[in-house]
Amino acid sequence: MKAIRLHTFGGPHVLRYEEVQVPLPAPDEVLVRVKAAGLNPPDWYVREGMPGVPDEFKPPFDLPLIPGTDVSGIVEAVADGVQGFAPGDEVMGLLRFPELMQSGAYAEYVTAPASDLALKPASLDHVHAAALPMSGLTAWQYLIDVGHHHPSPFQDARHRPVDLNGDMTVLVNGAGGGVGHLALQLAAWKGARTVAVASGAHERFLRELGADAYIDYTKQRPEDVVRDVDVVLDAVGGPTSRRFLPTLKHGGSLFPVYVGEFDEAENDRLGITVTGTQVRANGAQLAELAALVDTGVVRVAVESVYPLERARAAHERASEGHLRGKIVLTTG
Repeated sequence: MKAIRLHTFGGPHVLRYEEVQVPLPAPDEVLVRVKAAGLNPPDWYVREGMPGVPDEFKPPFDLPLIPGTDVSGIVEAVADGVQGFAPGDEVMGLLRFPELMQSGAYAEYVTAPASDLALKPASLDHVHAAALPMSGLTAWQYLIDVGHHHPSPFQDARHRPVDLNGDMTVLVNGAGGGVGHLALQLAAWKGARTVAVASGAHERFLRELGADAYIDYTKQRPEDVVRDVDVVLDAVGGPTSRRFLPTLKHGGSLFPVYVGEFDEAENDRLGITVTGTQVRANGAQLAELAALVDTGVVRVAVESVYPLERARAAHERASEGHLRGKIVLTTG
């Protein structure tokens, strides 16, 4: 089969289109003929060797490796112990994450734990299905249901989503991206008033997805104009995430998707809970998301599509940022 592999860490140029052996499924796994693979930030973090990440947080990487964790395709074969899937089924999934940061989705075939998979809705093509798993599960586990008891490697406090309802306001920062545009729709599905923060180029797109209010961060700072929000889902996160503290009411919650820098004493004084979690593969939750997509409650946005052999170009596009939805690779 054809696959993308990296033999050394570095920029997009280390991604090589090669011929390799088709993998064999272990017990409780299926072999999937890949139709599309979604790109996610861990793909380029791993490609670069995760610079800046302390060694104790780095999973082991055996080179050469095939990147990719998000996949949509067709079940080719099932191993012993697999129930619920059969050859010919169209499936999608986030594979082995975070136990294995890269599971070989950038290839024509990949093995997948059956528990990580969900049936692909007939209403969703493989390109959009491949764009859903990691981003959709991140939004779901932050806002709706964590679905596991694994502690976050970045904090001691356990993440607990807020029970959203029509009396609440949810602000989503980075609302135009893969996680952000799905989180916005999940909050709206729960009845919450939604505030989208993104660049002006995304306003029409996000209004169509249900944003009740819009802030163009190139013109206004949300911390200057927004108050009394119940939940901030900061899909950008990082060191600047604490700037959203003034937007929250006492008793509110700030959920940075990427670990931020906070003062616990300040959080306590403001009466604000700051927690996060690490997304984990979950086929059952993905099936719930698929049902929302199938009924039109949630739309999956795809920014651009590249053939597998142009994975380098896809990573170059990702490095430019300002994406509207996801980038997807296809196998033809």
